[in-house]
Amino acid sequence: MKILHVITSLYIGGAEKLMVDLLPRLRVLGNDVELLLFDGTRTPFYDQIEQMGIKINFLAIGGNVYNPLNILRLIKFIKKYDIVHTHNTACQYYVPLAKLFSHANCKLFTTEHSTNNRRRAYEFFKNIDKFIYNKYNGIISISTKATESLKNFIGDYSNIITIENGVDVVKYSQLTQIDFSKKDRIITMVAGFREAKDQDTLIRAISLLTDEYKLWLVGDGERREILENLVKELNLSDRVKFWGISNDIPKILEESHIIVLSSHWEGLSLSSIEGMASGRPFIASDVDGLREIVDGHGILFPHQNSEYLANEIKSLCENQEKYNKIAKSCQERAKQFDINIMAEKYNEVYYKII
Repeated sequence: MKILHVITSLYIGGAEKLMVDLLPRLRVLGNDVELLLFDGTRTPFYDQIEQMGIKINFLAIGGNVYNPLNILRLIKFIKKYDIVHTHNTACQYYVPLAKLFSHANCKLFTTEHSTNNRRRAYEFFKNIDKFIYNKYNGIISISTKATESLKNFIGDYSNIITIENGVDVVKYSQLTQIDFSKKDRIITMVAGFREAKDQDTLIRAISLLTDEYKLWLVGDGERREILENLVKELNLSDRVKFWGISNDIPKILEESHIIVLSSHWEGLSLSSIEGMASGRPFIASDVDGLREIVDGHGILFPHQNSEYLANEIKSLCENQEKYNKIAKSCQERAKQFDINIMAEKYNEVYYKII
């Protein structure tokens, strides 16, 4: 099959990271796979995909991804493929409209990456979403909670199927064991700096701990300045490191003692699975999209409760038996979310529709 995945950009994020891991595996399964970006700005993810031989197309460099001209720009692309698969809101909306205008014969798929989005706060968007999603031959939702949330908003469409996200578990499970002989304890969170994420609570938790506890924040986004100001306000500038966007997450996790994902909501977070696969204890907010993965394996803390989070971090670092038990349980759990299984399921759904 000729398959085109469409996403707004390749800045850091779960959907963007999925392109790095999924597209080469779809190609291994015998497909001709390409990627189309609304914003073709070069990023580490862009470089990784290009180095793997996946062709990357783009509509523009920078600019507003919601520019209506993107609908017209899409037309010349979607006519060339058997399958066009979208990610993120602008792509989800504009690709079906481009198909209507172009009379293309491609089958449309989209992936629902979260249990929540801003549109669902407004009744106005319900009918718009129903119209748009009805144009897709298949809607892939990344978790049972995400599926439930989507159905509650647009109705129980028969073309909604749950395929859980996956990562390259083997790559992350081969990291070396952490060295506890050094004084510093590195706490790491890998996530974009955007409204769904709650780095603020983790920063406040670090402020409640002694100086040997350091925080590494990997990612970037529109909330960066807010977080930097919070770090200054709490006098943590010498204990919090902003890594920006990195293409060497395994190396960063290898040097970390504990992996945390503090969020307001999630779909099925790839960074959470990578963190659990790393052989380090994983701590996450007790919210939809994380609870289902972490409960019974890693540690959940009440949403926005920095004191509880700080106590759990301290407890893990001071209790080697607990540390090892949680780390091992997390790693076993991560094995259930292998990217190869996910790719095979995507391929099966494509063939069924074709």
